[in-house]
Amino acid sequence: MNTNPGIDIQCAITADGLPSSAQLLQWVQHALRDRAADAELTLRIVDEAEITALNSRYRGKDGPTNVLAFPYQPLPGVESGLLGDIVICVPVVAREAVAQGKSLEEHWAHIIIHGVLHLLGHEHKEAEEAGRMEQLETQLLGQLGYSDPYQARIG
Repeated sequence: MNTNPGIDIQCAITADGLPSSAQLLQWVQHALRDRAADAELTLRIVDEAEITALNSRYRGKDGPTNVLAFPYQPLPGVESGLLGDIVICVPVVAREAVAQGKSLEEHWAHIIIHGVLHLLGHEHKEAEEAGRMEQLETQLLGQLGYSDPYQARIG
């Protein structure tokens, strides 16, 4: 039931607790806001081996990570709805949810929104930009009924 054929969801792993394609699409479209109708992106769900290889090749970092975003860089003067690719590692997201005392669904929603915001140009390298990105993530998640992902959890 993809209302935007420009959003390609690729699941390269089978695992318990994976969100449905409809949930993934809902979170992507919510983060895209006014760009949801014409945006193009790929969301790829992977294992640790694939994300570790990507993390090493494109970021020069060893080991797996939760999410990687690869924004599309158009040529100057070229208009396109293509935003890029998001790659999410299932085992890392599952471990983080447990460690942070969050439901798996809640953490998936956060990681999806985080990845989409990167494709839209948001960053968190500097404290000021990180604060803006975290505020937007918290706002978007709150609109979906999820709690602040940056609030300390007491287990």
